[in-house]
Amino acid sequence: PMNVALRGRCVNHFTNGPLLDNFNMIFLILQYILCIICYFLVNNINMNNEKYDEIIKDVVKEESILKNVFIAFVSGGLIGMFGQFLTNIFLNYYEISEASFLTFSVFIIIGSLLTGFGIFDKVLSLCKCGLIVPSTGFANTMTSSAMDAKNEGFIKGIGANIFKLTGSIILYGVVFGIIFGIVRSII
Repeated sequence: PMNVALRGRCVNHFTNGPLLDNFNMIFLILQYILCIICYFLVNNINMNNEKYDEIIKDVVKEESILKNVFIAFVSGGLIGMFGQFLTNIFLNYYEISEASFLTFSVFIIIGSLLTGFGIFDKVLSLCKCGLIVPSTGFANTMTSSAMDAKNEGFIKGIGANIFKLTGSIILYGVVFGIIFGIVRSII
């Protein structure tokens, strides 16, 4: 049906007359030649690890691993102290289970807000891994996935993509939680 509808537009190369057929065939052959040339150009790029490392050294500055570990330790400790402070405040009004849930929720809200305002990556470059280990990193991955897919709508965009990165975290968290729970009950 599509071929019949488009015959007047010279899509069918074999039934539209000799002049148009020749033009279409030449155009088709040129497309194939261009595809073959592009294939060989892409496959003949010899990018080995040494060349790649040279390019990266020019662009990315080297960082001290010891310095990054120290910064992550201190910033993670400060975030942990803030979490304990929040838990102590919530314990004045709620039981321990509700207080820890509220603390976790506050970290998720803070991580989502920092991501939404575009501040999370700047803070992450200062705090290193000390910021992404708590639930703020979980909130960042969820919020950034939702922000990337917001133009596709609520169902096919945000709903389908919000757990794209965090789904693996949830899956393996549950699986290893069960495994460690079984091991703990045996020991």
